[in-house]
Amino acid sequence: MKILHLDTNHPLLINQLNELGFINDENYNASKETIQNRIHDYDGFIIRSRFKIDKPFLDAATKLKFIGRVGAGLENIDCEYAKLKGIKLITAPEGNRNAVGEHSLAMVLSLFNKLNKANKDVREGKWQREANRGIELDGKTVGLIGYGNMGKAFAKKLRGFDVDVLCYDIKSNVGDTNAKQVALEELQQKTDVLSLHTPETSLTINMVNSEFINSFKKPFWLINTARGKSVVTKDLVVALKSGKVLGAGLDVLEYEKSSFENLFSNAIPEAFNFLIHADNVILTPHVAGWTVESKEKLAQTIVDKIKAEFC
Repeated sequence: MKILHLDTNHPLLINQLNELGFINDENYNASKETIQNRIHDYDGFIIRSRFKIDKPFLDAATKLKFIGRVGAGLENIDCEYAKLKGIKLITAPEGNRNAVGEHSLAMVLSLFNKLNKANKDVREGKWQREANRGIELDGKTVGLIGYGNMGKAFAKKLRGFDVDVLCYDIKSNVGDTNAKQVALEELQQKTDVLSLHTPETSLTINMVNSEFINSFKKPFWLINTARGKSVVTKDLVVALKSGKVLGAGLDVLEYEKSSFENLFSNAIPEAFNFLIHADNVILTPHVAGWTVESKEKLAQTIVDKIKAEFC
């Protein structure tokens, strides 16, 4: 079987697939059109998020048996059409869930302790202790929307704190000893910190808008390490200005392209400009699951799943 690699990954991915007898070709720079003209030669390809895998691309892949996505989400792939064509979709959420859990916790603690502002103040020669007084996570209620691999990993990280953890998910019976599954209305009544762990779907795009935000009984902190299009940025800014949202940790943004690689190619939107300058907002470039360890674990997960399916 021949596999085409469209994005660079940890070397073990190709090395171990070679050992298993697969033929591995690499093409990290050619245009989508060029790749599409060659994809008929391959039984599988492995991608992160280089470009959209749409119907014309899948139709050109006449021998294709699987697509390996080195990550969790599949929003850059026409999944329904791929399944209709009998193409196996392989993902690796197990590979970076721990990294996402740690990053989510880091964002909460950084916001609560005003670490960004305090660091900036000291570097500017300001010694403002009272202005940088923090709050403690103990005693708070953390609400998770989405309780799959990422949500469960974050809940596990919270076990060391004296917090109540609630989760809401469209699937039933996903709660466990780390998080109590509740209705969305109960989560909105009790939450102090809201963390999103949902895929990008028709249900989650623009989910966090003004109506959603105002449904929460208390002002809350927002963490988003999931997908940027789940949050309407201009509505978030309104809530930050009013105090309904006390602060936000955003690893993903509404303005990202499907490749996740470039945000600043166009003019900066007004709402994003506000986020850039807000002391109670932490921004990171879609790296919650992007650690040295997760790079290796993601690759290993893909190898293991290909081996289980095709060897």
